[in-house]
Amino acid sequence: MKENSYFYTAMYLRLSRDDDNLGEAAGKSGESKAESNSISSQREMIRSFIKEQADMELYDSYVDDGFSGSNYDRPEFKRMMCDIEAGKVNCVVVKDLSRFGRDYIETGRYLEKVFPVLGVRFIALTDHYDSFSADWGERTIVLPVKNFINDSYCRDISTKVKSQLAVKRRKGECLAAFAVYGYRKAEKDKNRLVVDDYAAGIVRRIYAWKIEGMAISAIAGKLNDLHILSPREYKKSLGLNYRGGFSGGSSSKWSSPSVQRILTNEVYIGHLVQGKTERVSYKVKKCVEKPEEEWIRVENTHEPIISADDFAIVQNLLKADGRVSPEKKELNPFMGLLFCGDCKEQMVRRVNRYKGKERVYYICSTKNRGEGCSRHSIEENVLKGLTGTAVRQYANDFLEQERLFEQAQDREANLQAVISYNKEIARLKQEQDKYYSLCARLYEDLREGVITKEEFERLHNGFQKKAESLTAAEEKQEQLVREMFRTGVLSAGRLAAFKESLKLTEIDRHTLASLVKRIWVYEGKRVEIEFYFTDRYQAMKDYNNGIAPGVAAASRRTESQEKIALAETGMGV
Repeated sequence: MKENSYFYTAMYLRLSRDDDNLGEAAGKSGESKAESNSISSQREMIRSFIKEQADMELYDSYVDDGFSGSNYDRPEFKRMMCDIEAGKVNCVVVKDLSRFGRDYIETGRYLEKVFPVLGVRFIALTDHYDSFSADWGERTIVLPVKNFINDSYCRDISTKVKSQLAVKRRKGECLAAFAVYGYRKAEKDKNRLVVDDYAAGIVRRIYAWKIEGMAISAIAGKLNDLHILSPREYKKSLGLNYRGGFSGGSSSKWSSPSVQRILTNEVYIGHLVQGKTERVSYKVKKCVEKPEEEWIRVENTHEPIISADDFAIVQNLLKADGRVSPEKKELNPFMGLLFCGDCKEQMVRRVNRYKGKERVYYICSTKNRGEGCSRHSIEENVLKGLTGTAVRQYANDFLEQERLFEQAQDREANLQAVISYNKEIARLKQEQDKYYSLCARLYEDLREGVITKEEFERLHNGFQKKAESLTAAEEKQEQLVREMFRTGVLSAGRLAAFKESLKLTEIDRHTLASLVKRIWVYEGKRVEIEFYFTDRYQAMKDYNNGIAPGVAAASRRTESQEKIALAETGMGV
């Protein structure tokens, strides 16, 4: 290198966003950190140095603005290396070693192997390092130590940044670069979401279409037929520099995945779920999925677009997505709701035409595929009659219990009294006491030698976990009663749907999907209908009947078991 009499010099400048905005996390104010490491100050310092050197000429400036020093995947750094390898540059000048890079291993590789082989002189001004004049001690001791310190600083900054972001997420601040479709960032607070009226209207239509029975693919097709801009194109139309990862061409359209994301995103009921992914390490950009229990979920952070009830209904319907009838292009009123009571598979719709007459009926899909079970056949008209009667009966009973419940509250009821009469809470307490009693007996069995220590630990841990899960279920049930007591049994919109169902001579698709979770069909035209809100119904019924805690607690059925059953006699279709 000493044989070089003239140096064509590369001025390398770097500023990461962490250095610019997170100086406070490193123990310095953001302003002072930004000033000391700004691109302009780096440029002036290096330019002044080169001017003072008689044997140096500035070849080019290479600026990586907003790139981390934890890796060397930087566009301007790569361009500089291309010029070095082409023989255009034989000297690199930086403000300090940290501007060159903070990765201890990679920085050492470049300075100790790559540059010497290529005959490149390296100068770090504020670290007073010049490979042209550095002695053995500076190269083998001082330089590695400084690189190690820079690497440690990068690791420390990464830890502090993650901590800061986690705090912001727990506070319910939206950290995404762009607001999800249906919302926009608030003007004064970019970490808060506000409703975008136009896009929110599209989101509401998507949910309404799903509740009406449309398949996800059909919804995407309808949006495209109506020439409604996809989320990506809509953001671009607003002037946002948005580049999503789900588009495949210059102009993206609605697709099943984009509709699916909207139908499953809790942001539309006012909740933020963040922290689903994380970087492998501060040196690697690749992100990995985090387990769901580690996600950060904060409720009621912004105005909802969709009601919690409609969101729950859609999640239930998504478990059994269907399609439009290919013959009539009409929506099947029982789509996603009708299941075989024995094999639990969906029922399929069949049309029988004979002598100009048409008869519609449903059969078990397992039997239809020839894989066992039985037909469980039932005519559509019979099914409509049964479900219509059951829905009106349930709605009438629910509204009557709700009326008595509110009257009791107006007279003398208090929150604790309502909780004390809830049979489900009593059942959970009884079950919990049983497991704690089993834990106590294990100590006696261990002392008497009935079980070994290993068996004791295994059984004790199992009983303890079960008791803890029952405690959590008890708290959840009490929370349900508290919400009913303080904010009302149901939303005004949902109560209106109950009242409206009493007036209908034939239950329509929207009413059916809003009130019914599952319809189970058995042989002999017997159906069982599983409704939404049975936990609220039972809580009101318990209190109105004045059932004391513990009495007939075993007869309490959970929401998934609470059904109204109707039977129709006669031969199967």
